[in-house]
Amino acid sequence: MKASIQDSMKLKEFFEGNRKKFEEELLSEAVNVKDKINEILTIGNIDLVNNANKIVGYIIDGNVKELQLFAKQEGIAWAIHSIELSFKLEWVQAIRRTVWGFIEQYNQLIEETMASNFFRLEEHINTQIDLFLNTFFINYSTYKDSLIKAHREMVEALSVPIIPINGQVSILPLIGSMDEIRTSIIEEKVLNEIGISRIQTLIMDLSGIGDMEPKIINHLVRIIDGTSLMGCNTVITGLRPEVVRKMINISHSFDSKTTTFGTLQQALKKYLLH
Repeated sequence: MKASIQDSMKLKEFFEGNRKKFEEELLSEAVNVKDKINEILTIGNIDLVNNANKIVGYIIDGNVKELQLFAKQEGIAWAIHSIELSFKLEWVQAIRRTVWGFIEQYNQLIEETMASNFFRLEEHINTQIDLFLNTFFINYSTYKDSLIKAHREMVEALSVPIIPINGQVSILPLIGSMDEIRTSIIEEKVLNEIGISRIQTLIMDLSGIGDMEPKIINHLVRIIDGTSLMGCNTVITGLRPEVVRKMINISHSFDSKTTTFGTLQQALKKYLLH
């Protein structure tokens, strides 16, 4: 064990004493990444060359805990800044090749051969590099998924903005295109919000919707029926002629309890003044 520690210390001293040469050989190995180093530094404040030296230090020291922690930090940082994973894979593999090249040079310099310890050394170094890669990719994937989920939730919230006007009346202004996914989100959020906030009147403004397919109109009508079942009166404003024509063609109409107004302003005048 003592000899093993001494070997690691000597090897570390060799790497530290030849740091500049190590960095030069590393860059020559990373053909595609070397031209992206400054860009990655600018985008994410990630210093690839300095980080490579840290990784090698942790590996030679056998500091598995710090290596995993560093891989986790790197994975999150690359996910946040959406840096291409192919660059990371090429960079770590370049580190692996350069490290083994340096071990070969170190072996040629010392008097005794490292052949007897080669398999132990190979297992030690390659296992830890693989550990770094695995930890990096797991954390990159996990954090990327959480970012996508947070972004989707934000988009969903923005796409269904239920705005309370007072304790009884809320407005749902709908803008842009309507598809099955969005109408499903509207259904879930509207019904949940009515249950939570006890909305008695929901003004659904459709003036920002240019057109809707028949199946979307059908879904929207079902949502309005659902609000009625929950004791909420739905008011529709801003229906465009093309939408009304489609409703006539497919023989659809709103529930008799549903009130319609030409504009949102007309509805607000009624429900805020009375």
